[in-house]
Amino acid sequence: MRQRPKSLLNRPVSEAYEGDAVAASPSWFWPLNGPLTGDAMFPDLARDDVFRLETPRLWLRWPRIRDAAAIDKFCSRWEVARYTARIPHPYPAGSAERFIYAAREANSAGRDLTLVMTPIRGRSDAIGSISLESRGVDRLALGFVLAPEMWGKGLATEAAEAIVGAAFAMTRTVEILASVRVENEASQAVLGKCGFVRIGTGPQGAPARGGLVECHSFRLVRVDWASAAAPRREAASPIELARAP
Repeated sequence: MRQRPKSLLNRPVSEAYEGDAVAASPSWFWPLNGPLTGDAMFPDLARDDVFRLETPRLWLRWPRIRDAAAIDKFCSRWEVARYTARIPHPYPAGSAERFIYAAREANSAGRDLTLVMTPIRGRSDAIGSISLESRGVDRLALGFVLAPEMWGKGLATEAAEAIVGAAFAMTRTVEILASVRVENEASQAVLGKCGFVRIGTGPQGAPARGGLVECHSFRLVRVDWASAAAPRREAASPIELARAP
């Protein structure tokens, strides 16, 4: 019987965050025809829709149908869609709802982990989303988008560090991959702050942009993440994974 988490997976963060925008992920807000893999990467803790992560300023939680209007609002912005591979512009009616259903299905299966960002203080509307998608049995791909009015506040970095830390804590992944349009310098900076290293540049498929686009590819391997995270863990309380019936 699946257990429900009593407390949250929390990661205190001591650094100040600066600058962010949006990074492309292969299925952002435009459901694919079927899963990318059949592998169950994430454990039961993350496969329950009460799962959430806490950062100093954000809750990262499963998307809900009531998030559709907020998701539609920021995905309809050209400055968001332009850097992604699969967000069409204009954004078709009903796409946000289809994204939510697809994300919840993949989360429930343990195949991927897609969470929306909501502020801890003030309005609880979704202001962005972040995901880790399975790439085989031991690799994940990171992607995120953030509403333009929230850019420049360090929120994307805050969310990315939290979900990356959770992924290495909860799964067997050996590395996390990401790709970013070459002109998207803000998202490249987010990845750099999270420890990602650029490993190549070349054309990648972007159906919503009409074909191939030039992207930088990034990678963060577990051993490098662990080495960089060790000093922060010594200065802060450890990640707590708690379960209860």
